[in-house]
Amino acid sequence: MTDTPEFKRRLRDGGSVVGHWLSIGHPAVAEICARDADFAVVDTEHAPTDLESVANVARAVESAGDAAALARVADDDPVRIKRVLDTGVSGVLVPMVESADEARRVVEAVRYPPEGIRGIAGSRANDYGRDLAEQVERAGADLVTIVQVETERAVENAREIAAVEGIDALLVGPADLSGSLGVFGEYDADEFREAVESVLDAARASNTPVGTLATTDDEIRRWVDYGYDYQLVGVDAGYLPRGRTRPERLRRSDG
Repeated sequence: MTDTPEFKRRLRDGGSVVGHWLSIGHPAVAEICARDADFAVVDTEHAPTDLESVANVARAVESAGDAAALARVADDDPVRIKRVLDTGVSGVLVPMVESADEARRVVEAVRYPPEGIRGIAGSRANDYGRDLAEQVERAGADLVTIVQVETERAVENAREIAAVEGIDALLVGPADLSGSLGVFGEYDADEFREAVESVLDAARASNTPVGTLATTDDEIRRWVDYGYDYQLVGVDAGYLPRGRTRPERLRRSDG
């Protein structure tokens, strides 16, 4: 299993942490992407990734090296969170969290009793029951818990969300946040920049890192200028069309 506490430490200490977004859900794709990454997020919110695929992606990421496999769930439903954690991923990314109360519910869903409400059972996450007692004793505090800031209300409550004990990091969803502000995709718009700067400032009060997702090299550079602490630097489905651009151009020139 991945050494999740080490990943959490690097995230919290402000080290250089880079990840990839996995929407295809195929273990071979995950294995390739994870080789040069610190973490990889398999998406179950907008991608048709089932639990069996999440488990296989987690295995692939672990086999590739030292990267941590995380799963983005569809919402803060504790049943969804419990089921993806049982596959053996190293943590969760939860979208559309808008308040400190919602963030606390996420932490409770990740943690075992008495700190939380996660159901106790043997699973891949605890070597099919062999390490269950040890996992329960740790309560799930070794898992990574990241919540997404994606709405105007979340921006307003970012300081309180970031300060919730058990929240390891925030992640700004640029598409949803810009859409919420009425400037979808306009990442240089004053409204968007001011919102991001507000989140970054708010999170610094509790030393909580803030990251985001880039889909192009230009976006990577833009987010560096914004001052984000970490980035997901691309999406597996986005790598494929960019990889076939040159052959297509060659065929056009030959025609």
